Amino acid sequence: MSDQQPHRAPGAYAPPRDQTVSDAYRRWAGILLRIAAVIAFLMAAAFVASLVLLVRADADTRNAAYGYLAVVLWAGIVLAIPVLLAVGIPGVIMRRRVRQQWTRPS
Repeated sequence: MSDQQPHRAPGAYAPPRDQTVSDAYRRWAGILLRIAAVIAFLMAAAFVASLVLLVRADADTRNAAYGYLAVVLWAGIVLAIPVLLAVGIPGVIMRRRVRQQWTRPS
């Protein structure tokens, strides 16, 4: 074996350097998590409202339109799921990175 360092080709993978998390990054992590919490709360409220609308629609045949409103709320819930995931997952990952940097010894 020679004493030379192994040659690394330009553009080859190298592990990322430790970077500090900026205040803006920390702020955006919190904003994304708050937005995800608001979306989750609205989805839960829409689900409860849809159940109430279904009960009202079932109680009287003249209130059948409430059942259709419940279906519209369900469609809104289904459409909000990808938005919740698109906001929540990056927020959780960012928050985890902030916490790891916060607890890492300097």
